[in-house]
Amino acid sequence: MNEADIPIDIHTLKLQDWLVSRRIVPKTIQKNIKEIHTKISNALQDMPANDQLIKLLSGTNINYYHCKEIVEILKQTEKETKSVFGTYGSQRMKDWQEILRLYEKDNVYLAESAQIYVRNVNYEVPGIRKQMTKLEQQSDECLKRVQDLSKPESQLLAEHASLLQQLGVKGENLRQEFLQVLSKLPDMYANSIGDIGKLEEAINLFSEGSNKQILPILRHLIEFGNTTVYQYVHKEEPLTIEEPPIKLNLNDDTLTSSADDNEIDFGGDDNGGTSSTISAEIIDFGELNLDSNNSAIDSDGNGGDIDWGIESGPSEAVEINFDIPIEEYGIVIEGTGMDGGIAKGEQAYSILDSPTYRDRFLDEIYELDAFLRMRLYELNQLDTSSNIMFSLMDSISTYDAESIRKMLKNIEQILGEVCNEQTRHLFQLKHSPKYADLLANKLRQMTKAVDKIRDTKEVLKKRSLELKQQRVDLNPVLAELISQTKKLQLHIENDISKRYKNRVVNLMGGVN
Repeated sequence: MNEADIPIDIHTLKLQDWLVSRRIVPKTIQKNIKEIHTKISNALQDMPANDQLIKLLSGTNINYYHCKEIVEILKQTEKETKSVFGTYGSQRMKDWQEILRLYEKDNVYLAESAQIYVRNVNYEVPGIRKQMTKLEQQSDECLKRVQDLSKPESQLLAEHASLLQQLGVKGENLRQEFLQVLSKLPDMYANSIGDIGKLEEAINLFSEGSNKQILPILRHLIEFGNTTVYQYVHKEEPLTIEEPPIKLNLNDDTLTSSADDNEIDFGGDDNGGTSSTISAEIIDFGELNLDSNNSAIDSDGNGGDIDWGIESGPSEAVEINFDIPIEEYGIVIEGTGMDGGIAKGEQAYSILDSPTYRDRFLDEIYELDAFLRMRLYELNQLDTSSNIMFSLMDSISTYDAESIRKMLKNIEQILGEVCNEQTRHLFQLKHSPKYADLLANKLRQMTKAVDKIRDTKEVLKKRSLELKQQRVDLNPVLAELISQTKKLQLHIENDISKRYKNRVVNLMGGVN
């Protein structure tokens, strides 16, 4: 086999060592390369205005093959300085020819070309590709993050809408809407106990064997409905109802209560801020002088007793006239029966609207529920036991388990109506001045959180587009780098081939 037909295969990672081992380039080549780069930097300071040069020098690192192209261009631009002996008088041409000479000495150009080629193959090209992959991943992560944020956004919107629905408001003007929806509370209370009459049978069962009347509030609600506390306490309807005003602490309007509302009025008058109930000026003690014997004498110097304001009269008994109308003394006596009085304060609330009596109502209904569950448990035990004495109830056979379950179902239904979400919110809203502000803050926080999520999503979308654009911008950079690397590979292969009788040279592990 002819030696010229045997290819020379050189792995890219071992190219520099291969050139040194064949003594094509010396080991200490870096110093020469550094000197050449210094001369190139100085030569670039004085370059003619030429489009080919501008294109050649833009965005690339100058190597030996670029310098050869520069010299060819300068042969055209500096041809007027050429002498008859073929030399150029232009300093530009002399500088670049000197650079070529230094490159060709000891084959420095080949060592530098191999160095650039290996760096491009092992680092530059993989680095750009890795950066492109990273940009793609970051872009995808931004879009994934946008999708992930859609879930909490939907949850917050759903919670916001659910809370508004529970309150029965739109959220546009909370103060007016709260006041409007609070006016519906009496109807809501009436509807919630519309079927309370179904509990009468359970109440009668609970009261069997008891001499006293138990569960009084439940019985009152069944008989009269959700009346005022005044009617429940006094057993008569009030003439007028003066329900306490509703206070909503909302935003800047929360500062409606002054310090005077929290001060105790001790009945002080204008006598220098006297805080006692009775002013000292109201009591007439008279002007008394005490002698040295501590005996009381009047202002005339005559001794006497203290005048307590009681006139001395005849010793005979005074006849009292009982026929004077009591209206003359300003005394008002409340009427009886349906003539009632004025329901004020907590007694002006309905039973279900009063914090105290609402709790009592719930205590009674839970007590009834516990009793029925215990009764149901006893009936279930009787089904599995023949000991009839297990039950503490005398009338154990009056109601079966199915009827007890029906009673429990009625209780659960009424509890569900009385204690539903909207009723609980409105009850707290009416009786807790700060609750309105808490609800408003909660709604505002939900809205702000949604706005923040949406802003974040917009930022992430923009960032994703920016990353994609950066990824696209790297395509021409990578293509140019691969093109230059392939040109260097071709130059190196041809140069080595000439040194070995034009044998085929293959640099293994190049760029694709």
